[in-house]
Amino acid sequence: MRARWWAGPSLAAAAALLTACGSSPADPPASGMGGSTPAASVAAQTNAGTAANTIRTRSTSHGTVLVDAAGRTLYWFAKDTPKQSSCHHSCAVYWPPVLGSAAAGTGMSLPHGFGTITRADGKTQATYDGHPLYTYAGDTAPGQVNGNGVKASGGKWWAVTPTGARLRSPMATSSSGSSGGGGSW
Repeated sequence: MRARWWAGPSLAAAAALLTACGSSPADPPASGMGGSTPAASVAAQTNAGTAANTIRTRSTSHGTVLVDAAGRTLYWFAKDTPKQSSCHHSCAVYWPPVLGSAAAGTGMSLPHGFGTITRADGKTQATYDGHPLYTYAGDTAPGQVNGNGVKASGGKWWAVTPTGARLRSPMATSSSGSSGGGGSW
């Protein structure tokens, strides 16, 4: 009887873990990031949505992209529509939506406009050129484009360019040790 003291707490912990890791068929598995859990970075990356997000441009080795105030590259998902996001639940853990409205930084002129959509959870998400905007948990430093060209949830993710064109995909030929995760969900 004394050896069974751990059974109750262990079962409770296992149930909590299974509940937290649950996903729907369109969601990526927890291993989509090479085994790391981006929950802490998601909390830091997801905006409160109370003020406009300041959007700027940044030059990368693959071209010019739009970035948020922290320098994180913005992405759009090929499965989205101008009125609806297709990234929910654990997908939104890896691809945090840019919540609230967005506007070009002071003195910037961008060829397309910003807008918003209402997500399934009722939150407002910023858009550019009709594409709902996201950041990527696999980008660990400003200006990285690790999520560009990633296939996930039946579609591809693209870094947002000022013109709306797709950024040349660094993922197609990347052989570096830190590919940014993602994979096929």
